Amino acid sequence: MEYVDQPAAMDAIYAEAEQWHVNTGGETIHAKRIPGRWRTFKWVASSVWLVFFLGPYLRWDGRQAVLFDIPNRQYHLFGATVLPQDFWMLSLLLLFFAILLAVATALAGRVYCGYFCFQTVWTDVFTWIEEKLEGNPAQRRRLDAAPASFSKFRSRALKHLIWVLIGFATGFSFVAWFYGAGKLWSDFFVGEANAAVYASVALFTVGTYVLAGWLREQTCFWLCPYARIQGVMLDPTTVVPTYDEQRGEPRGRMKKGETEGNRSTGDCVDCNQCVAVCPTGVDIRQGQQEGCITCGLCIDACNSVMDKIGRPRGLVRYASLDEIEGKPVPAMFARPRVWVYGAILVIALSGIMYGFSTLAAIELKVLHERAPLFVQLSDGSIQNKYTLKVLNKSNDDLAVRISVDAPVPVVVVGAEEPIAAHHGQVTPAMVFVKVKRSDLDGESMPLTFVAEADLADGSTVTTPRESAFFGPRP
Repeated sequence: MEYVDQPAAMDAIYAEAEQWHVNTGGETIHAKRIPGRWRTFKWVASSVWLVFFLGPYLRWDGRQAVLFDIPNRQYHLFGATVLPQDFWMLSLLLLFFAILLAVATALAGRVYCGYFCFQTVWTDVFTWIEEKLEGNPAQRRRLDAAPASFSKFRSRALKHLIWVLIGFATGFSFVAWFYGAGKLWSDFFVGEANAAVYASVALFTVGTYVLAGWLREQTCFWLCPYARIQGVMLDPTTVVPTYDEQRGEPRGRMKKGETEGNRSTGDCVDCNQCVAVCPTGVDIRQGQQEGCITCGLCIDACNSVMDKIGRPRGLVRYASLDEIEGKPVPAMFARPRVWVYGAILVIALSGIMYGFSTLAAIELKVLHERAPLFVQLSDGSIQNKYTLKVLNKSNDDLAVRISVDAPVPVVVVGAEEPIAAHHGQVTPAMVFVKVKRSDLDGESMPLTFVAEADLADGSTVTTPRESAFFGPRP
């Protein structure tokens, strides 16, 4: 066994940790904004959240395209209606996104945090508004330190008012997915919505205002569990924003008359622009840290400086630890973790697609009476009792016809008239099936109950359910 000098190892860990800078809330980070490739990509990725605000107003067949109608336990997804009985698909959907998050983290670090997380996106929008109203980072710091005045109060009041309005729009849009956008507009402002609606909008308004406006990166540091667990998902092949230490060190300012041949420093001119643009205030040159959300803004900052001083880009770039250290980097599809994650993704997605492709307007369940299992009637025929449960998944009440397919002639009692199945509800019915004893050649035989109904669009839906008929020994 190789001997490890534990005190020396711990000293090295402590020395590395001392170089990290984690803002514990004692200062407000005013990140600098500069244009660049990754800033543009960040805005494009953030625009995905427009679906959150605009989605409730999309119409489909005369109603809201996506509506999670919790009171009626109906979840409308365009042309499909999902009921609680189909919620096994939700488990697969959650599994799919959980594994997708793990895949993204294993391959490219916290890209979800940097480009898609609602906390990151809302904070970025809030700080953009702050910059438009209060100026660049230096001006905002001076305003923070300035004494109270009318101009300061005016700019701060306007900023916080806009923040609150954005928080309100967030809460209002969230509730619209569950309450219905049109109904929400007609009920909310006249006081006719229920208490849960007002409480939800208020909670999201305050939560968005506090988390994105005040806590900002502190939410990522102390409240988000993903920041804690993502470290175990990374490995030396994970591509993350990385500082090329061999190329950049030793750091130093540029000197007059210095040429490429007589330079005594590395490419890093110690301008600190990579720190100035970081929304969490970390220094990427100190290695990967808890605060790094993999947004790539430090890459834009460093590249802009390299362009100005005539040195090649990529001093800070997306790269793996193995690449920086000059080790061979395996192809993405040569990594076992990718295959395992990919297989789980395919299985979950296949299950979801199968579930949606097999959704029917009606669902039939057949419960056989167990006590007694069968009854012999006075005419010698054998009778079985069944309880049918018809689930109507359509948006209309249906008249469901019941029939029975069997290898021998049968008589069905109790299904002469269609079952009136209300939409979104389970309708029970009791039927009896009679078979002549002479037609039975065993203690049981298979039979199939068939539920059939005509839909509002003129089509007919049919749902079979297999069961069994029992009788005495021949």
